[in-house]
Amino acid sequence: MDYPRIRTFSLDCRERYGRTIGKIPLDLGHSCPNRAQGGCIFCRPASFTPASLRASDSLDQQIHRGKELLLKGRFRQYLGYFQQETCTALPTERLLPHLSQVLADPACLGLILSTRPDAIADDLPPALAQLMRHSGKDCLIELGLQSCHERSLQWLNRNHGFEVFLQAVSRLARHDNLRIGVHLILGIPGESEADMLDTLRRVCALPIQALKLHHLQVIRDTPLQMLYQQGRVPVFSPDDYMELLLTLLPWIPRSIAIHRLWATSHPKLLIAPRWNLLTNELSRRLLELMSARGLFQGQALA
Repeated sequence: MDYPRIRTFSLDCRERYGRTIGKIPLDLGHSCPNRAQGGCIFCRPASFTPASLRASDSLDQQIHRGKELLLKGRFRQYLGYFQQETCTALPTERLLPHLSQVLADPACLGLILSTRPDAIADDLPPALAQLMRHSGKDCLIELGLQSCHERSLQWLNRNHGFEVFLQAVSRLARHDNLRIGVHLILGIPGESEADMLDTLRRVCALPIQALKLHHLQVIRDTPLQMLYQQGRVPVFSPDDYMELLLTLLPWIPRSIAIHRLWATSHPKLLIAPRWNLLTNELSRRLLELMSARGLFQGQALA
């Protein structure tokens, strides 16, 4: 086999830019609109907020701290990563100046906007596409879907349906300089392996270029914690999750970059599952199993 078994983010960067690059998380300080409807039952922003990020800092300060504390000289260039909350909930005319400010940094090669499918205003895709054409840089819009099954979306209190997601993808895909990523959670209670594979295959049939997968995690002080303590939320063991990934990865087209396979919440906030394994160790185990079984991404589609 003369190519990697998984198209990772780092591999995708090497092919696109000729080198690996970093990500600098950025926060516009605008709360996710779903919090007004109770919020997703699994979500607590502190669980995915890096220590370097202070919402009270200006964007320039956030970028400076990110370069010092996250890039640490390993990377000369980066993607501005608007991971916190739901940045596209801002009106387009207020959002674009912030994006332009980040793009003005010569070390920034593009943007990643992490958002909800119901926060893609009709005027955002064309305006964003024009901004990116003017900058000559890249933009990936990550849509948090989690599952294509309506019962799961309701259980998670997402307050949007699968059709809303499909409409968002359609609006973004009209612009060939906007790349689309999707975020899925594996292990939602009530979903079988067949349900998770169904979500994956339906999503991968769409014009997307990136994917994030991770197992359901129970974070302290979330509604999910209460359900877990009531015995209503089973969680994966490392071995069971590995086996699920070995089933799913062959169904992901090789053209899709996989940005994440594991969740990495802060140990002080994580209730379950507590694997006590570093992501490097998990990746090593997965690749060893794929090699032993002769598996690779996209194999089932060949």
